Amino acid sequence: MKLTFVTLSSLFVLTLGTVKAQDTLRRIPASPLSFLTFAPDARSAALGEAGVALSPDANSTYWNAAKLPYNTKDFGVSASYTPWLRNLVDDMWLGYLTAYKKLGTNQAVALSVNYFNNGELDLRTSTGAQNGYFTSRELAINGTYSRQLGRNFSMALTLKYISSNLAGTAVIGNVSLNPARVAAGDISAYYRNVIKNEDTGSEFTWSLGAVLSNLGGKINYGSGTDTENFIPTTFKLGGGLSFTADGRNRFNFIVDATKLMVPTPDGTDINARPLLKGVFGSFSDAPDGFKEEMQEVAISTGLEYWYNDIFALRGGYYGENKNKGDRKFFTAGAGIKFAQKYAIDFAYLFPVKQGSPLAQTLRITLALGLNKAEKLDVGDEEN
Repeated sequence: MKLTFVTLSSLFVLTLGTVKAQDTLRRIPASPLSFLTFAPDARSAALGEAGVALSPDANSTYWNAAKLPYNTKDFGVSASYTPWLRNLVDDMWLGYLTAYKKLGTNQAVALSVNYFNNGELDLRTSTGAQNGYFTSRELAINGTYSRQLGRNFSMALTLKYISSNLAGTAVIGNVSLNPARVAAGDISAYYRNVIKNEDTGSEFTWSLGAVLSNLGGKINYGSGTDTENFIPTTFKLGGGLSFTADGRNRFNFIVDATKLMVPTPDGTDINARPLLKGVFGSFSDAPDGFKEEMQEVAISTGLEYWYNDIFALRGGYYGENKNKGDRKFFTAGAGIKFAQKYAIDFAYLFPVKQGSPLAQTLRITLALGLNKAEKLDVGDEEN
């Protein structure tokens, strides 16, 4: 499906996801490269898009890479696919591919790729004249190193190369538009404590996690496009509880608090602020003070049930303040594992308000986990 953009400003409205006039009125923080904030995998998407302190898997590379050394498998790979805004268009989609490898028992490395296809754009000048077609796309390539620093504590560093190619090198309304590229990184930490009863098989785990993601330079799409824009630097803090009484039935409960670390719109040119002042000053720049700062924190929470580590049911909720985006939705999903190696997960989103463009968002994830002695042959004797 072709999307028509009459002016350059329309293009940036789609990228930011928010009308600037509305930002000034309701002071909603916004940033380009919003695809970096979209939950990529079906498991966490089904848990209200929470995952900072969730039990580790291959998709920890996105949620909290510090969890990677705690994976039970030596190697894991996962691929996720999400048709995006499928109630509005039929050619936008989000893909996420990730793989990790444990190095010994206390460290791991990983590679991952975020890819967002914005669909085919019908570019037009300010007078409405047709100015060609272009497949708009954005990409992030990520490399991670994660290490346990103690029995229960670990940290990770992720470096990112990000490319955003919205309309090639088109000239729209006398504005020369170019692809934008920037480097960024994540710093993450994870703590967990496990209490086991060997006699009964019961186990209680509590976990905490913190992630500072997408910390990097500003991004610019070309001459005449105002100043450089802040990228979506984000701080997430999460907690989790996991309990099983018999080793067969396990319940996981998680909650995340998320803050977008970009300046709050206040009627001034916020993008002209120095990088670090704008990012770290975002915790105290809201015109109405602490009350408004707290409104910029989104809460996501989820509950997961596993039977015998084979079948899972999930549900969750995500909520933003009505003055800061007002996205509110419930989520649900399921997962199943095969032969202790293969897994498939599904997630579905249910907006609270009718008419939401996020309605019917569906995600699917396929995953594989192996130990050193295991083979891919699903017919081998171990299965």
